[in-house]
Amino acid sequence: MAVCWQAVLPAVFGVALSACSQLGTSGSSLGAVGEAPSIVVREDLSGRFVALIGPKAQHAPPYLGTPGTNFYCLRSFVDRKTGETADQIYVSDSYDGAERNWDAARDNTGRAQVFIPISREKITCDRGCSYAEEFAATIPESELRASPRGLSVIFTDHAGDEKTINVSADQIAAQLAAVDAQQNAAQSPSAEPPLAAAHQP
Repeated sequence: MAVCWQAVLPAVFGVALSACSQLGTSGSSLGAVGEAPSIVVREDLSGRFVALIGPKAQHAPPYLGTPGTNFYCLRSFVDRKTGETADQIYVSDSYDGAERNWDAARDNTGRAQVFIPISREKITCDRGCSYAEEFAATIPESELRASPRGLSVIFTDHAGDEKTINVSADQIAAQLAAVDAQQNAAQSPSAEPPLAAAHQP
C-alpha cells in the first residue's frame, strides 16, 4: 500500500477526526458491556471511507486534571470500495516547558514508522509556556496482526527525547475485529455495510 495513501486518507475526514473518542452522537459504537473495547465508527460525507476509532488509553496523567488530554488510541481508515486500510496510533500530548515538536517514530526493533504531524498549539505562556500536540504514526496492518500480545511505538522529539506508547493486546484485537468486519463488507457490495454511521457535518 502506498505511503501517500496512508497519509492522505485521514484528511478526508477533516479536523473532526483529529482526536479519538468513545462517546458522541456523530458515530456508532461497536461492543457491549462485558465485551471487547468498543470501537467508534465514523464515515465521511460520501459514505465511501470509514474511520474506526479505538478506545482511549492514558500515556500520562490528564494535563492539569483535564479529561481528554494525554491519551492515545488506535484508529483505522477503511476504503469501503476497495477494502484498503490505513492503520495508525494517534497521540494527544499536553505539557509544560520547552516545545517538544514530536517529529519521528519507530517500532521497538528500531524500524522507522511513518510519522504524521497533526497539530501543535501553544496553550498559554502566562506563567511559563504550555503546549498541546497531536500526532500519529502509521502501523502496517501486518504488524498489528503479528502482535497479538501488544506492541510499542517510540516517538522522538526534535531534542531527541522519547515517549514510548504501549498498545495492549485487547486494543489490537478489538481494532482488527472492526477492520475485518469493514473489509468483509467492502468485498460484498450488495450487502448493507454493517457498521454504517451517521454522516459527519
